[in-house]
Amino acid sequence: MGADRILEVGTGEGLTAIALSLGLGAEVTTIERDAARARRARENIAAFGCDIRLIEGDAAEILPCLEGPYTIIFLDGPKAQYKNYFQECKRLLGHGGLLVSDDVLLYGWVRGDPPKKRRMLIEHIREYLNLLQSDPDFETQIFEFGEGVAVSKKL
Repeated sequence: MGADRILEVGTGEGLTAIALSLGLGAEVTTIERDAARARRARENIAAFGCDIRLIEGDAAEILPCLEGPYTIIFLDGPKAQYKNYFQECKRLLGHGGLLVSDDVLLYGWVRGDPPKKRRMLIEHIREYLNLLQSDPDFETQIFEFGEGVAVSKKL
């Protein structure tokens, strides 16, 4: 699809951003709230020699400040916040771009009966999936590998 600009929400240790940068040769911007993870990600990015823009901070505050369009947006941050990020991701994503949302089935709990202490988190994920699947500007497919991935194409 000629991905040239990629945004990742939830850098972790930077491995996905590195893989996207090296594998697609795209410009990658990634957001990480946790300082220790951001530090480790910077080390990993440097070790691989990638030119990745890492923004440290809360995605809810950073997303409104970014300018699109992005070809791919990869959501892998706090799952309970996905629905709060949705409108900004939609704004930032270019026509025909992909919004890839990771861990949307979470141990099968989203389609089943979650443990009591995880019910609120699962409800947030369900609300996000309903929002995503009901949006007429997106065509969404959920893949049931790993913890589940929703791939949504912006129409």
